Amino acid sequence: MSDYTIAEREDTFDFMAEYPGYGEMRSYTEALGAEQVAFTWRRMPAGTGGRGSYGHRHKSQEEIYFVVSGEVTFKVNDDVFKAGAGTAVRLSPRALRSVHNDGVDDAVLVLCSVRVDDPVADALTEDGFWPEG
Repeated sequence: MSDYTIAEREDTFDFMAEYPGYGEMRSYTEALGAEQVAFTWRRMPAGTGGRGSYGHRHKSQEEIYFVVSGEVTFKVNDDVFKAGAGTAVRLSPRALRSVHNDGVDDAVLVLCSVRVDDPVADALTEDGFWPEG
């Protein structure tokens, strides 16, 4: 492996590609060949995210969400709070979480965690976690 790698946006996998209108959630981890760090970039249009949907937690991954621009609302366990640009939120693996963009503009986030071989298997979801209203 080289001492460095570069990944462009078009080199990445977009988890949201099958959900038109919900923005982008691009994993740079595989495109970079990262061995230890998982790195995801997310663009959330206004009114999108987890409100009215499920929450998730992890078996082993601690995550850090960094709000690059905009403002988003987090639900972590029973707590609901807003986070604006320049705010970082650390979430333990056991924290049940979801994030939503209640604003009128796009929000951009960066998510970082330790890399796991199968991120889908590491995630546990809970339907009905954040009801509308």
